[in-house]
Amino acid sequence: MMQSEFSYKNPKTLLNKGTGYLSGYTHSLNPYTGCSFGCSYCYVRQMPVSLFRKGEWGTWVDIKLDAAELLRKELRKAKAKGKVTIFMSSSTDPYQPIEYKERVTRSHLEVMVEDPPDFLLVQTRSPLVRRDIDLLLRLGDRVRVSMTVETDLEGIRKVFTPAAPPINARFKTLELLKEAGVPTQATIAPVLPSSEDFPKKLKPLVSRVCVDDYFMGDGSGGKRTKKLGVRTLYDQLGLEEWYEPSAYRLVVDRLKQVFPEEQIYLSQQGFEP
Repeated sequence: MMQSEFSYKNPKTLLNKGTGYLSGYTHSLNPYTGCSFGCSYCYVRQMPVSLFRKGEWGTWVDIKLDAAELLRKELRKAKAKGKVTIFMSSSTDPYQPIEYKERVTRSHLEVMVEDPPDFLLVQTRSPLVRRDIDLLLRLGDRVRVSMTVETDLEGIRKVFTPAAPPINARFKTLELLKEAGVPTQATIAPVLPSSEDFPKKLKPLVSRVCVDDYFMGDGSGGKRTKKLGVRTLYDQLGLEEWYEPSAYRLVVDRLKQVFPEEQIYLSQQGFEP
C-alpha cells in the first residue's frame, strides 16, 4: 500500500463553479486536494491538479485548514445570489482515511446543516460516511449519498483499486444508510467486470442505481482513461470485453431484470440534483 504524504493548506476558496459534467450543479466542493485511494482509473490523474504535482496520484493529500469558516462565508454569499446545489466531491473522496482524524468533511456538513443548500450530493466509496448519518438526516431530502460500487467482485476491486475499501463494507454501509432513512444511490462507476448476481445484491439496499463508464464519464469520451493505460489491467485478466463502450449495456440489462426502469439512471443524469 502506498503511503500518503499529508500537508496543510489555507485555501482561498472552497466553492467552485459547477462546469462540464457537473453543470447541473451551481458548485462543487472538495474537502481535500488529492486522494489516498489512488484508484487506477481515476480521471483526476489526468487533470492539472495531479499533473503538476511531483508525487504520483494517491501518494499526497492536502488538508484544508479553517475550511468550515470559509465555507460558512462562501455559502452565505452564494445563497444570497440564488439557488445553491453542491456536488461533494468531484476530484477527491470526502471520506478517504485522513477524514477519520481531520474531520474536514464533517465540519462542512455541520455548516450545511446550519445553513442548508438547496441540494447536496455526497459522492464517496468509503464506509466512513456512516459516521455522519446524524448530520445527513438533518439535511432531509436536500441530500443524497452516492456510494460507488463499481463491481460486486472483491478480486476485481483488489486489481483496480487496491487501496479502496472492500466491497462488502460498502454494501453494509448502504444497508445502514437505508435503515437510517438517508436518501442514497448505488453508483456503478466506472463499470468494472461484475457477476450476474450484482443487481440482486443491490436490490435490498437501494431504490436508485446510476451506471457510468469511462467513455461517458471521464469528461473526454474515454481519452483521459486511455492515457492511464487501464486497458492493460483488463488484458491481464482476459476481460477485454469489459473495456468496450458497450459493456455498460450488459450491466444495465441485468439491472432491468431486478429494478424498475425508473430506478436506473445513466451517467450524468444519475448525478443531477
